[in-house]
Amino acid sequence: MVAPYTQVHKPVIIRLENISKVYGIGDLQVKALADVNLKVGQGEYCAIMGASGSGKSTVMNIIGCLDRPTSGRYYLDAVDVSGLRDNDLARIRNLKLGFVFQQFHLLPQMTALENVMLPMVYAGVTLNQRRDRAVEALQKVGLGNRMQNKPTQLSGGQQQRVAIARAIVNKPVLLLADEPTGALDSHTTAEVMEIFTELNASGITVVLVTHEPEVARLTKRIVWFRDGKVVHSHLSPDEINQLAFS
Repeated sequence: MVAPYTQVHKPVIIRLENISKVYGIGDLQVKALADVNLKVGQGEYCAIMGASGSGKSTVMNIIGCLDRPTSGRYYLDAVDVSGLRDNDLARIRNLKLGFVFQQFHLLPQMTALENVMLPMVYAGVTLNQRRDRAVEALQKVGLGNRMQNKPTQLSGGQQQRVAIARAIVNKPVLLLADEPTGALDSHTTAEVMEIFTELNASGITVVLVTHEPEVARLTKRIVWFRDGKVVHSHLSPDEINQLAFS
């Protein structure tokens, strides 16, 4: 029998307090999130799941400082980012967050190495440090021999590895992945998820949004959304079987 998920008290990286998000005005209002409360501790490995329209993508955008809540407070690494100006949010995104998306968003004219170096330009890292850290990140995801290849010379799985290397190169406190395996076949999905597992084992906090139960089962904690609310905050991988197709 698999032991149930047990919360371990660690520094809190994500704290959402009564977060609501409303789109539109008047009769056209749509409440995407309704009084969401959620905590994610340092070093956790979480999947956010739910049906289409459940609010999972909206909450990911707020966690990633890509959108603002209509009401409520969001604390990222103990800093209240709810009311920060756009410039301050951009700085926090660059220094504290790493993003991986379903589409890889690599610049086609740049090599893998140059793509990974790019975020460090905005972080003010020197050229030599940028190169050294980019090489280290690419080696960490198994692409030490493809650093000079451009995206068109790489497979989908390799492009996603470059995107992961780019996401971790600034040593973020939180790695966010939005449907990171949605464009990949099952074999490549397993390879990419193994990288996330290894990164988490090294101490990186990982939160991913997925609609795939087989992907969520590879994490350690599942947060289940329905109708803009958290209906289960601490499901174990085995516990999603009865919910995955509901």
